[in-house]
Amino acid sequence: MNFIEELTWRGMIHQMMPGTEEQLNKEMTTAYLGIDPTADSLHIGHLVGVMMLKHFQRSGHRPIALVGGATGMIGDPSMKSQERNLLDEETLRHNQECIKRQLAKFLDFDSDAPNAALMVNNYDWMKPFSFLDFIRDIGKHITVNYMMAKDSVKKRLSGESREGMSFTEFSYQLVQGYDFLHLYNEYGCRLQLGGSDQWGNITTGTELIRRTAGGEAYALTCPLITKADGGKFGKTESGNVWLDPRYTSPYKFYQFWLNVSDADAEKYIKIFTELTKEEIDELVAQQATDPGQRPLQKRLAKEVTTMVHSAAEYEAAVEASQILFSNKASETLHKIDEQTLLAVFEGVPQFEVSMADITSGETKLADLLTDKAAVFPSKGEMRKMAQQGGLSINKEKVTDPYAPATADMLLNGKYILVQKGKKNYFLLIAK
Repeated sequence: MNFIEELTWRGMIHQMMPGTEEQLNKEMTTAYLGIDPTADSLHIGHLVGVMMLKHFQRSGHRPIALVGGATGMIGDPSMKSQERNLLDEETLRHNQECIKRQLAKFLDFDSDAPNAALMVNNYDWMKPFSFLDFIRDIGKHITVNYMMAKDSVKKRLSGESREGMSFTEFSYQLVQGYDFLHLYNEYGCRLQLGGSDQWGNITTGTELIRRTAGGEAYALTCPLITKADGGKFGKTESGNVWLDPRYTSPYKFYQFWLNVSDADAEKYIKIFTELTKEEIDELVAQQATDPGQRPLQKRLAKEVTTMVHSAAEYEAAVEASQILFSNKASETLHKIDEQTLLAVFEGVPQFEVSMADITSGETKLADLLTDKAAVFPSKGEMRKMAQQGGLSINKEKVTDPYAPATADMLLNGKYILVQKGKKNYFLLIAK
């Protein structure tokens, strides 16, 4: 597979230094991409870079994932209007281990192939570096004029930010530039990959390699991903869409991809999957013929959810998504986990009821859904709804409003889902 050709048709190249393609065609090449370890999980904003590394390895080249333990302590000024909080070493190490476990789903770290992936942490080589050694051995090679010309610096100094820029952040590009030099010397790394906002930092690295080692190194960036409506990719009302199921459930993760617009689905399926051009063209044609079936979104959601989580989690997410529209969803309701249940019924009115009222077997449903929880204003209305077939408990029709509430109605040991009519849901929480 030709890496540049692959990224080109996928729309994943923003800028590329002359000579990059020739270098990749000449020999197996090592490239690195930096990942900011400010959290113990990646989010989908990181996925573009991760997919670049994945395609790079598939093309027969060797990828290095660099966790920026040192640079994460400083904070990259690019695209930011203020400084970030700095992390301690223990937190950085924890985050690094979590990130490596996630990256192992995308990259081969463990085989004995010559292009097996590496993970490194720049804190390991920056920690013993004294300040005096750094400014003497590295700082002297890059002029202030060169550093001031970078867009990330100019924007922060142009008055767009009242905070200005600290010396710490100003030095960021030197530290990142040294990373490239170190990896060049240590691993023969000739290429750095990153987002388009990293171009200035990356080219500082290529300049440092040229001036100190007389070597040739290259840069390739991908565009920053946006939504068709101009909104920020990967952000929802509840924040980032994380890869770790502790922060974003597989169900919510699946729903994010399933609900992207047609225009975004056509763009994202090229960037976030390994599907071939022919497969994607076929899906695009299907979408044009019958957009209501949304084949692009369905396949995108399947591919990314399976890649990040698993085929089993994908199947469970699909099953959970059909609960609202299926009259045979009782079995699914009883087996999905609490996190997914709450995600599916997010925003549904909730009532707290006594656990004793459910488990005693003495409370009639008519009392539970009127006196204990105001699902119905009166027992008469509830009885009428049940007679018309419009009342369900956990997706099972209830015909006898005076049947007792029982413990086997509890989902995950504490919830009861009540459906009134076709679209009105209520969640009882037993405490």
